[in-house]
Amino acid sequence: MSPRHSAAEARHTRERIIERSVDLASVEGLEGLTIGRLALDLGISKSGLLGHFGTKEALQLAALERAAVVFNREVWRPAADATPGLPRLRGVCAAWISYLEREVFPGGCLFVSSTFEYDGRGGPVRALLQRQFRAWELRLTTEVRRAVTTGELPPDTDAAQLVFELYGVMMSLNHAIQLYGAGRAPALARAAVARLLAT
Repeated sequence: MSPRHSAAEARHTRERIIERSVDLASVEGLEGLTIGRLALDLGISKSGLLGHFGTKEALQLAALERAAVVFNREVWRPAADATPGLPRLRGVCAAWISYLEREVFPGGCLFVSSTFEYDGRGGPVRALLQRQFRAWELRLTTEVRRAVTTGELPPDTDAAQLVFELYGVMMSLNHAIQLYGAGRAPALARAAVARLLAT
């Protein structure tokens, strides 16, 4: 086997591990990512799997980083070309609801479940989650402030409060879908967003 072919095989195996890790973590939590379970699911040896990541924590971090790529693709990109401010904010919220409704991750939003799992802990996994949430909050806050500047939202709009409430809608939607099935929850979420973003 040539070095180039070997490197390509290694990249392919690493991708398979990360993809399976994200799906599994969304259902069973980041702590549910065990080397033995993943090796069995993927038909590779434990030592072969460890060779790609070294530690369970490194695997958890890789899963969160991949989840962020998926979230960006599903939620931000569909609205990225919309006019900055309220149109883009509405587009992001519509895509966010769709992402949860379609259950892009089999166990619901990995970030929501991981937050519950790690909110009382320290360490690199929690630190990465905090950075990811802050980056997303900043994007939303920027769009709210643009909407205020352009007069699309009232001048006394508290951007932090509005972003907090939008987060609350999405977390409630994720909870409802995962616990009860979609039902009326997506429609309720859309109504809540429409009320929050009314001009």
